[in-house]
Parts: sequence; structure tokens; C-alpha cells
Amino acid sequence: MTTRRIEPPLVGGERETVRACLDWHRATLATKCDGLADEDLRRRSMPPSTLSLLGLVRHLAEVERSWFRRVIDGQDIPLVWSPDGDFQVAYDASGASRDEAFAAWEAEVEHARRIERAAPSLDVTGVDRRSGDVYSLRLVMLHVIQEYARHNGHADLLREGIDGTVGV
Repeated sequence: MTTRRIEPPLVGGERETVRACLDWHRATLATKCDGLADEDLRRRSMPPSTLSLLGLVRHLAEVERSWFRRVIDGQDIPLVWSPDGDFQVAYDASGASRDEAFAAWEAEVEHARRIERAAPSLDVTGVDRRSGDVYSLRLVMLHVIQEYARHNGHADLLREGIDGTVGV
């Protein structure tokens, strides 16, 4: 599978630009995983870390689910792999498959897109039930971009260690 990444607009409104940047980072994660077998996707970075490409996909599914569905949309749903809210648990993908991880991640991305598009503005707010903090959709989207940016850096190193591919 080859993932198509669309560059964010060079000139555009705030919402269009933030949305496009987030989608670009989502596509970057998928690109880092393109063409790899499950065994490669489960390969860990280095002991004692359990970090793997599939672990990153699972972690970012939890991030999408938590911020968009639980905080912005107010859904009372558990996390998939991190029931206690410890997102590190999702990193251990030793028994995971591409199909399982990507199905969950893609579903959460679609939920997030639907929630964002339904919001009348980036000023919409939601509450984190654990902390009671109130977040704007704007801050959530920027935070999720930041999560992807950091973890795509990890994905760069993981992919290079698997097959030497760099710069995708």
C-alpha cells in the first residue's frame, strides 16, 4: 500500500491549515509503515523500550480517541489498549497485527475528522473528565499535531533500523 500525502496549503485560513497539517502528519505515520510485514512493524527500537511502528499506530489511535471523542465530543468510552490512561501500554504491540492496529487507528481518525468538521469553530470546547480541564478544539488539534510530529520522528528512526529507508 502506498499512502498519499497532501501538502498543507501555503496560504489558507486557520482551520483549513491546521486540518491539513494534521492530515499530513497522519499520512506521514502511515507512509512510515508502508510496505512492511507485521513482523517488521512489531520490531522494537532497542531494549528496554517496547516502542515499535505498530505500537506508535496503536498509541496514536488512543491519542485521537482520547482528545477528539472523549474530550471534545464528551463520549464516555474507554481507551482501547490503555484502560488506565497509561498510553505507554499501547506501545507494546508484540501480539498486534497491521490489520488490528490500522483498523483501530483509521476508525479513530475518521471519528476525529467527523467531530472536527461538525464543530462550528475551533473555539468549541470540551472537558477532560479526569482533570476537569477545559480545552478548545484549536488546542486539541495543535496538541495532536505535536504528538504526531514527535512520534513521526520516532517512526523515522524505527523505519531506518528496519530496512534503511529514510526520508519518506
